[in-house]
Amino acid sequence: MADLSDALLAEGRYWVTSEEAARLAGIPTAHVYPGLQRLRNRGAMFSPARGFHVVIPAEYRAWGVLPGELFIDGMMQALGRAYYVGLLTAAAMHGAAHQAPQVFQVMVDRHVAARDIERVRLRFYTNEHIGEMATEERQVDTGRIQLATRETTLVDLVVHPDDAGGLSNVATVIVEIGALDVPQLARLAAIRSRSVARRLGWLLDQHRDDLDLEPLRELARAGGGYPTRLVRALPARGPIDPRWNLQVNSDVEADL
Repeated sequence: MADLSDALLAEGRYWVTSEEAARLAGIPTAHVYPGLQRLRNRGAMFSPARGFHVVIPAEYRAWGVLPGELFIDGMMQALGRAYYVGLLTAAAMHGAAHQAPQVFQVMVDRHVAARDIERVRLRFYTNEHIGEMATEERQVDTGRIQLATRETTLVDLVVHPDDAGGLSNVATVIVEIGALDVPQLARLAAIRSRSVARRLGWLLDQHRDDLDLEPLRELARAGGGYPTRLVRALPARGPIDPRWNLQVNSDVEADL
């Protein structure tokens, strides 16, 4: 057990379950926990979830933890959760890093409790539509992660503006995030709601002049009804933009 962390790294592995550790050490699972605790006390491993243990290579020993992207895939597998890295964390990975996220944000299919491990602060957001949202695989030093596409990232930011620093911060991401597939944006927004399409379309209209937003406009106009408030928490006041059937009840400015 004393050499477990080094042995795993020698095989190119960065994490292990309690059962795997016992099997590798040739001891009963019930006897593995004191050895794992000694490795944690030495700063050689940490445990972000019950029964799941992550090796800390020498370059991260001062942290006492790995960056979130280097262990989140293994952790989600251990917990049996579908997931993707999203919101501001995904935006930063796509190059929109003007406002660096203070937490590591992950969308999950079922509840996972937030947790702080040394300097890494993991925050989880339940999304019942997770299987319908577009993701891509991103290679990291320890393997791969599921990452929201640019389009999924923007839709989720509009759904969760309070977890993204507000709509002005979302506008900053829109300016910085790069190329976008508008039909894909419309498809993903439709999974959420017409109100999301209206808010997202308006924000794109204000802050990007390189996109044909007609697919989003068609979705925003469908069904008519009362105008959507730009900021849900604020009263229904301010001008109405008829192109998006949106009541602009707050100022939004990209921070650039």
